[in-house]
Amino acid sequence: MFTKNWRALSRKKIPGLDEVALYPEMTHWFDPVLLVKLLWRVIVSALFGQYADRRLMVAALDPSSNADIAKRDDLTAKLAKDGEGAVWIDFVADLGDGFDSTYAIAFLLAQRKIQLDGGTTLPRAGALFMGGDEVYPTATRDEYNVKLRAPYQFAFPLQESIPDAQRPPVFAIPGNHDWYDGLVNFLAFFARKKSTDIGHWKTQQKRSYFAAKVSDLCWVWAIDIALITDMDQPQADYFVAVAETMPPGANVILCSAEPGWYKVDSDSYRTLSYAAMIAENAGKALRIPLVLSGDTHHYARYSSGHGTQYITSGGGGAFLHGTHHLPEQVTADWRKFKDEKLDLQICHPSKEKSKDLLTGNFAFALTNYSFSVVLGGLYAAIGYILTLVPRVDLAVILFGALAVGFVGYSTYQEKFSFKVVSLSLLHSLVHFSALLILANLIVFADAHLWSLYVNGMWWTWLLEFAIAATFAGGLVAGTIFGANLFVTCRYWDMNHNDAFGAMRLNSYRHFLRMKIIGDRITVFPIGIDGVPQRSEWEPNPDDDPAAPYFLPPDGFNPRLLEDPIVIFGSNVSPTIDIKKPSEMPQA
Repeated sequence: MFTKNWRALSRKKIPGLDEVALYPEMTHWFDPVLLVKLLWRVIVSALFGQYADRRLMVAALDPSSNADIAKRDDLTAKLAKDGEGAVWIDFVADLGDGFDSTYAIAFLLAQRKIQLDGGTTLPRAGALFMGGDEVYPTATRDEYNVKLRAPYQFAFPLQESIPDAQRPPVFAIPGNHDWYDGLVNFLAFFARKKSTDIGHWKTQQKRSYFAAKVSDLCWVWAIDIALITDMDQPQADYFVAVAETMPPGANVILCSAEPGWYKVDSDSYRTLSYAAMIAENAGKALRIPLVLSGDTHHYARYSSGHGTQYITSGGGGAFLHGTHHLPEQVTADWRKFKDEKLDLQICHPSKEKSKDLLTGNFAFALTNYSFSVVLGGLYAAIGYILTLVPRVDLAVILFGALAVGFVGYSTYQEKFSFKVVSLSLLHSLVHFSALLILANLIVFADAHLWSLYVNGMWWTWLLEFAIAATFAGGLVAGTIFGANLFVTCRYWDMNHNDAFGAMRLNSYRHFLRMKIIGDRITVFPIGIDGVPQRSEWEPNPDDDPAAPYFLPPDGFNPRLLEDPIVIFGSNVSPTIDIKKPSEMPQA
C-alpha cells in the first residue's frame, strides 16, 4: 500500500527500513483488478485522447515567441565542463515501477563518481533526461510521488541551501503510461510554471517535449508521440523554430518514447522520420548521430550505414523485457536513406539468457495467484455446468465461449494472424480438457457428497465442488497459462510483453551516461545485473546532506554493458536533402 506521507518520510535523513517497506514492489500486471482498470483507461484514452490533446492546450497557453522558445532550454551556462572541456548528461527511461530497482538506478545517477569494473571512473552528469514512462502502471499523483520522487529523493536528497540555478535540471517526455490520465499529472510535475523537485534535480521544461542545448554543437530533441503516435502541429512548429537557430553541422540527439526502428512500418517510426525531416528541411546539414528510446525494458543497439546509432535503453526500474526476438537486421526507410540496413550490435541481456529467463513462467500459478484463482473460478463454473448437464452440444458451446475469450486476448496483444488464432485455439483446448478431467476427478473423489446432492442436499456438494475446482483449477490453469507464455514467447515470437511482465524481473537495470565535447559524443551504457533485495539496503550513517539514504551491499558493482560508443558527428551523413512540403509525411 502506498504511503500518503511520502514527503515527511522523504525529509528524514535516515528513514527506517520498516517505513520504506511501505513502498511498492514490482507491479503485479496480472492482478485482475488492475487489468480491468488498465483496460478501462486504454479504452477511454483511445476514444477521447485525440479530442482532448493537452499538447495543443499547453502550446496555446505558452506565451513564448519562437525566439524565446529556442533560448529557453539552453543549458550551456548550467552544465559544468570537466578538465577536457566536456559536458556530461544522463538518459534513463522506464522507471517508477518497483521501488528497489528504481532506487538502485537513482543511486547510481546521484553518485559524485561511478567506479566501474575495469577501473573506469565517470563523474556525475550535469543534467538528467527521462525518456518516457516515469511511473507504472498509471500516472496518478500518488504514484509520481511514491514511485518516482521518493526514490530519487532518497538517492540524491534535496539541498535547500543550494540555489535553484545551481541544481542539475531534469527533463522528461511522457510514455503511454504517463498519457493514460490525459497527461494531467505529467504536466503538473514536469511542465508547471514553478519547478518541481525530483530529489536534488529540478524541472524547468514548459511542454511535454523539448529541445535542450547541451553544448555549442549538440542539442537533445525529445518528442512527445502521445498515445496516437503522432506529432501535433504546435510541436512541429516548436522544433522548426529551434532548428532555425542551430548552427550548420550541429548534432541532434533524437529521443522518443518508443523504439520505432523495431517496426519500421509503425506510427512511432513515422513520427521519428517526421522529426528528422524537420532537421533536414532546416537546410543546415544538421546531423543525427544518436537516436534514443525507452518503452522496451532492455538494452539494444542498432547501427546504420550512415553512422547513426539507435539505442533502446529502458532499464530505469520497470520489469525486464526479453531480447531473443530482436532481429539481427532491420530495413529502414528514414530520411534520404532508402532501404538502409540497421544491424544489431549488442543486446542485454543476451538472447540466450533471455530465453533461459522464460522458464520462470512455469511458476505463473504462484507468482500470479490472483489471476490464477480467476481462471480456477472459470474452471469451476464450466465444470459444474457440464457435471449437471453432460451434453455434447453444451460442451461445444462452452468451449466456443472459452476459445473466443483466449483468441480475443491473444489477438488484442498480437496482430491477427493464422498463427495467433491457431495457437490460441490450442491453448483453449488444453484448458478445456484440463477442466473436464479435473471436474470428473472431483466428482469421483467426492462420491459421498455426490450422493448427498442426489438426495437433495445440492448446496453442500456445490460448495465443496466450487472450492475444490477453484483452487485446484487455479493451480492447473495458472500452470497451463504460464506454459503457454513460455512456449509462444520462446518459439513462436508471441506474448513477449506478457511473458516477461508475468515474471516481474527487476534484474539487468541500466542507464546511459554521455560525454559531449566538440563534435564527439561518447555513450557509456552502465548497468547492474542484479538489484539488492529490500532487506539488503543499509541505512547510510554519513551526515552529508547530499548523501543517499541507503547504501547497497557488497557486490553491487556497476559495469559497462559494452565498450564506450564513440560517435563523431562529422562521420555521420548530414541531413542535406531538402524536400518540398508536399513530399513531407503528414504527422
